[in-house]
Amino acid sequence: EVLKTIQDGDSDELTIKRFTESREKPGALWHIYAAKDTEKIREFLKKVAEEQGQENPVDHDPIHDQSWYLDRSLRKRLHQEYGVQGWAIVQFLGDVVFIPAGAPHQVHNLYSCIKVAEDFVSPEHVKHCFWLTQEFRYLSHTHTNHEDKLQVKNVIYHAVKDAVGILRANESSLSRP
Repeated sequence: EVLKTIQDGDSDELTIKRFTESREKPGALWHIYAAKDTEKIREFLKKVAEEQGQENPVDHDPIHDQSWYLDRSLRKRLHQEYGVQGWAIVQFLGDVVFIPAGAPHQVHNLYSCIKVAEDFVSPEHVKHCFWLTQEFRYLSHTHTNHEDKLQVKNVIYHAVKDAVGILRANESSLSRP
């Protein structure tokens, strides 16, 4: 059953071999999409919801609500209709999965798993993280993602404060030829 899930999950042949030949235990199947495709995925999920007669309230978001799992047929349809294709990653025991800022993703646990997540804001992705916090503001007040958990503005403030402090402390050595 796990093998079938991995195969239906569009995993590559090397990953399938890793499971079948080396007998490593997979914990989860991830599908990760490029952050640039977020709006296309959102539009697709709203379209599918409408086709199924579901409501699309303004203060909810089909991605942030985490109410969808894109199975093989939905992933195929997303690719055909919107040109969006993600990456299938099987996480084996001891593996780490890094999800870039703003990258829509989903996970299917294959065995009992414990998730340990750590948010990280890199200088290269501050702009995107800030954009995400703006998205969260428009969710309903009862939504679990309504608040700014990353505290991006605080991260930016403290990074600038630290940089200015270092520059001031080394000001005399910087002005010498």
